[in-house]
Amino acid sequence: MAGNSIGKEFIITTFGESHGKVVGVVVDGCPAGLPLSEKNFQEELDRRIPTETKIVSARIEKDFAKILSGVFNGLTTGAPIALIVENKDTNSSDYEAIKDLPRPGHSDYPARVKYGGFNDYRGGGRFSGRVTVALIMAGTIAKKLLSRYDIDILAYTQSSGNVKTDKKFSAAEIRKNKNAAATRCPDIACAGKMEEAIIEARTAGDSLGGVIECIALNMPVGIGEPLFDSLDADLAKALFAVPAVKGVEFGAGFRAAELRGSENNDAFLLKNGKVVTSTEYAGGVLGGLSSGMPIMIRVAIKPTPSIAKEQKTVNLSSMENAALNVKGRHDPCVIPKAVPAIEAAVAITLADHLIRAGYITKILKEH
Repeated sequence: MAGNSIGKEFIITTFGESHGKVVGVVVDGCPAGLPLSEKNFQEELDRRIPTETKIVSARIEKDFAKILSGVFNGLTTGAPIALIVENKDTNSSDYEAIKDLPRPGHSDYPARVKYGGFNDYRGGGRFSGRVTVALIMAGTIAKKLLSRYDIDILAYTQSSGNVKTDKKFSAAEIRKNKNAAATRCPDIACAGKMEEAIIEARTAGDSLGGVIECIALNMPVGIGEPLFDSLDADLAKALFAVPAVKGVEFGAGFRAAELRGSENNDAFLLKNGKVVTSTEYAGGVLGGLSSGMPIMIRVAIKPTPSIAKEQKTVNLSSMENAALNVKGRHDPCVIPKAVPAIEAAVAITLADHLIRAGYITKILKEH
């Protein structure tokens, strides 16, 4: 299955399926000298699974990363870093019963056609949200690398269904509160309403989507490789690799189409000897290059397609119309799990571009 690698200098290749033995990633191009241990991955992996079972799947695995290569005496060697997490809490019986009934909203049907029925259909197989575990492990390395250069990436839930926070948060507020609520919203009052909306949808046999906002701070100016490897293009590509992502916008995004140039243009000004902008409609990217302002991205996540309500499908064995009742353990909203995956995708892309630009050296030294 082609298409499992991304990056030019900081290259990641992911592998594994939802109900297979492991989910893993190989990270090639990480500079030598980065302190790294299995403990570094635990906080990020734990963030992926809120423990409040009312708003997430009953499949709550305690994931532990295992480093197989690329680290010696607690430091990266410059060689490929191989990482795995074992799948221990799987139940494939529900998928055997519906293997000929493609679930609406899932990849079941096109994947079956593309791979001639040889693909692993259990739990969505390669197309499952479970594979974000690999992305998060690679993202952990990228974030640790970026932090040495004071580059910080912060994502949070902006909306779940039609429940939305309109607050503008400081970086300190996001850091403090983004994990305080199971919904991963730093607006605690709104987070409670989001949880109620998710529970209501689940009770009705349905699901919700939402929007995640992600901010990257302290990016240097001029990072990106226009035209076809522009920073925003590569960020969007990585973000669309996160299952359930249906839209990506920077800064004002689609709202820019409604503004006049005089409104949408971010005026430049000097502040403490540094060129900054008075507004952030561009989202920190101009002409495919970082502008030095915070990179601001919003990501639209679709509702979980596996729902308890009866849906229409086709029996691919008998080629007859059929009704489908999806059983098993499914998230009524994948937003809480997607927040760290979005951070990871952004971190991986930024690390790749910063290494390509020579901003991050191949051998790390204290600075």
